[in-house]
Amino acid sequence: MPRAEPRPALELSLQFADATHRALLPRHRVARWLRAALARPARLAVRIVGEDEGRALNRGYRGKDYATNVLTFDYEREPLVVADLVLCAPVLAREARAQRKALQAHYAHLLVHGALHAQGWDHERAADARAMEARETEILRGLGFPDPY
Repeated sequence: MPRAEPRPALELSLQFADATHRALLPRHRVARWLRAALARPARLAVRIVGEDEGRALNRGYRGKDYATNVLTFDYEREPLVVADLVLCAPVLAREARAQRKALQAHYAHLLVHGALHAQGWDHERAADARAMEARETEILRGLGFPDPY
């Protein structure tokens, strides 16, 4: 039986400004999801926030006056991926309900999505979006989650 490829090293800071879903996001699980999306070692801070902080960050950094599901602030890509991922708990909960998805699966998806952004993946052009979505689906299936799309 072939041995699984070792996952890249991960330094993880997991912060809860909004602890509503903390029980769904134990550190070992979040780390597993992120490692599955990483192609190289990383230092990531994951912050789960409420609506006000999510909106302020999106307004301040993207000029959009609403809270969004995930923001990725990437600072370095090589040799170490260094980034902050900010997930807005109320937005994720609304989206999961609207899309009839398990909330934990939605968190896993958006953590993988953010980790891919931190490594340079993008979805601005249609071809890039298809490639990124295919990679997310592959990673999530490997983690035991259904296709997020």
